[in-house]
This record gives sequence, structure tokens and C-alpha cells, in this order.
Amino acid sequence: MALAASSALVPARAAYAAPATRGTRTRRAGAPKAPKVPANFLWGVATSGFQAEGSFPDSNWTRYIARKKPGIKDPYKKSVDFLHRYPEDLARARALGVNVFRTSIEWARVEPKRGYRDPAALAYYDDLVRRIRAAGMRPMLTLDHWVHPGWVADQGGWRNPRTVADWLEQVRFVVRRYRRMGVLWITFNEASQYLVHEVSDAPLTVPQGGVMKAALVKAHRAAYDLVHRIDPGAMVSTNVAYGTVLNSLMDAVLFDQVTDKLDFVGVDYYYGASVGNATALNAGLGEPWKVDPEPDGLYHVLRNYHRRLPKLPLYVVENGFATDDGKARADGYTRAQHLRDHVYWMQRAIGDGVKVIGYNYWSLTDNYEWGSYRARFGLYTVDALTDPKLLRRPTDAVPAYRAIIAGRGVPSGYTPVRAPAWCTFEEPSTCLVPTPTPPAA
Repeated sequence: MALAASSALVPARAAYAAPATRGTRTRRAGAPKAPKVPANFLWGVATSGFQAEGSFPDSNWTRYIARKKPGIKDPYKKSVDFLHRYPEDLARARALGVNVFRTSIEWARVEPKRGYRDPAALAYYDDLVRRIRAAGMRPMLTLDHWVHPGWVADQGGWRNPRTVADWLEQVRFVVRRYRRMGVLWITFNEASQYLVHEVSDAPLTVPQGGVMKAALVKAHRAAYDLVHRIDPGAMVSTNVAYGTVLNSLMDAVLFDQVTDKLDFVGVDYYYGASVGNATALNAGLGEPWKVDPEPDGLYHVLRNYHRRLPKLPLYVVENGFATDDGKARADGYTRAQHLRDHVYWMQRAIGDGVKVIGYNYWSLTDNYEWGSYRARFGLYTVDALTDPKLLRRPTDAVPAYRAIIAGRGVPSGYTPVRAPAWCTFEEPSTCLVPTPTPPAA
């Protein structure tokens, strides 16, 4: 998350905006329902190595934390110690009924020194991938989740042309190791946010940021072909950080240049915006718990990407909900309600003919949110700073997600707790025609 600032800078929801709880519903005769998802739908949970593993080796991000760069509020410490607790966390994922587990293979852990691959790190990742498969889940492996080794930072990171070749060698090594294991491969996590962090934290000048942008495009395009040569039949993509009114700028970083090198469109949706709700700005200011969610935005976003790339399936690679250090929201909106509302709108998109093949919840547990543990996104909450046992405590979304997966969607007859936004930036036609909310099938 970025440096936090006062919410006084962010306009409050206007009086005419959609209410936070169920109220008047707009129904249109013949409007499509939210159908059940297909039987082969991919339900998942997501995390990342750096954010959850703890005890992390030298990297760009351990250095940012040590230097207390802007936005760094908390020490990293052991994070939630996924490095040693992954068997029990995988058991939690399996108990939910998910069939995809997303994490990252961390370059900094695998190759802490140029040319030296750590046997202990490889043993850990080998066992992690093996256990994911043994639990009946497919691994979704991210090859770069914003973190690279300290020696790569020393050579200038992505502004050094050598980094592309070094990174591709790491990709080659990892894909060879885990080929033919049903892996869904993600090259770069949210390339636009990766660039933003490196520009602000490394820091990079604006011209150097342009060099990094070009390097990410080159690296993804080469990695796509490389993965398909080594692991034929695998699916490869990158996940875009949906950025509401700034989304065209975010897609321009990588996505727009690689649409011919994607097997599915990976979408991360957290925040929408509308004429009466600009609270998504709080996420950029480091206080995502102050965002007033617009679940219907996911429906419009999926439809929009489908219109742009109608031949590609879509996958919601990340969707989640931040609370303030685990405290209940003042408006009473819960994690379970947020989850059900978003799944409902995903089902609505499917009902409109959008081919959505999967959905991952971010995240299985709370973790280190790029400088702080305050924003809690986990299905299981963890007091990383104050609980030496790092106990995982289930939120109300655990049984909710389990029921959604078992029922192939939200319960029959469900309508969202949050009414659809009026005049949303995700779909301008909502200024004239409200989005209908027919009951789920």
C-alpha cells in the first residue's frame, strides 16, 4: 500500500448514492439471472511468498523496509510464517473446497546470490507444490510478485538490460522444475503497481520508469513463449490491477502490449468509483479500509474486458476486502457479505455470456501489505505483530466461501446487500439506466 493520508482529502459518498444495505431494488422484466457457475469452475485462494512467508532473504523489499521508505509502518518480522506453517494453511484451503492455490516462487529466496540456488529454498517450494497437488488443488504460480534479489537491486533492477535475461533464466529454471503439474502461470503480478512501487521506492526517475516498463513488456512476451515451449498446454497470463478512472493508464504499462501473449485475462478487482463515491482514493493513500465498496463494478469490469478481448476467457485472480486491523466496519458490512455480493455480480456477468473460468479470494490469511499489517484481507485473521503463536482465526467469510463453492455460487434467490452504484465510472450507461439485480438462480 502507498503512504497513508487523511481521509479528509477524499469526498464522502453523496446522499443520492446507493445505500449500504438492502433497500429498493430495480427489477426489469426478463432481466437475466445470476446462473450457477459451471461444474469445472476454478475456485481459489491467493497469497504471495514475500507477503506471507516471513524470514525473507535480501531483496529490494527487505531493503525498502530497512530504510523505512514512505509507507513503511511496520517491521516485516516473520509475517504470518507461511514458510513453516504452509501444511496447515493448505489444509485450511482444502477444507474450503477450493481447487486452486495461488502463491509465488520467490526469486530472492531461490537465488539469493547470482548463480547460487539455495537447496533449502528449493526443498520448501518443491514440497509446497507437491502438497498443493496432493490436496487436490492446482498451483497458480506467480513468477514475479514485485520482489527481486538484492543482487538484482545492486545492478539497477529493471533499468539494467541484464535483468531481463537474468529473470528469464529464473523463469526457465522454475518452469522446468514444475512443468506438467497443471500449473497456471502468472508472469508479473499487477505490473502497473510494480512500476509505481519501484519508481517511488527504488527510486527510479521517470525516464528510468520508462525503461522498466519496456523491460516488463519484453520479459513477459519472452516468458510466455518460454513457458509454452517447456510446459506445453499450460495457461499463461498476467493479472491486471483494475484502476477505475485511471485504468487506461494502468493497462498501458503492460497489458495493452501483450494481449496476443495471454491465455486468459487475469483481473484483480477491489475498488470501483461512481459520481457519488470517490472513496477508492483511500486505497492509494494507504487506507483501503475506508473505501466504500462497489461490488457491481466487478460485473461491469468483466463485461468490459470481454468486449475488448472476446476470444479470451477471464479469471478473477484477486478480489478481497480490507478491514482496519480486523475491526468491524462502522456501516456493518461484513467480509462474508462483501464476498457474496462480488460472487453474485460475477455470476451476473457469466449470465450475460462472459466466459469467466475462475475466482481467487485475496487472501487466505492476513499478511504483510507492503509496509503494514493494519489492512486485513484474510479469510483467516492473524495478529502478526502481537501474537507470537500467529494463530489463524476464521472470519465469517470462511463458512460463506465454503457454502458458495459447494453451491456453485451464491444461494438461490440471493440479491446483493449493496445496491448497485448510480452513474459508475465502470459503466457510464448506469447514469441513465440502473443495473438490475435479479435474484440468483
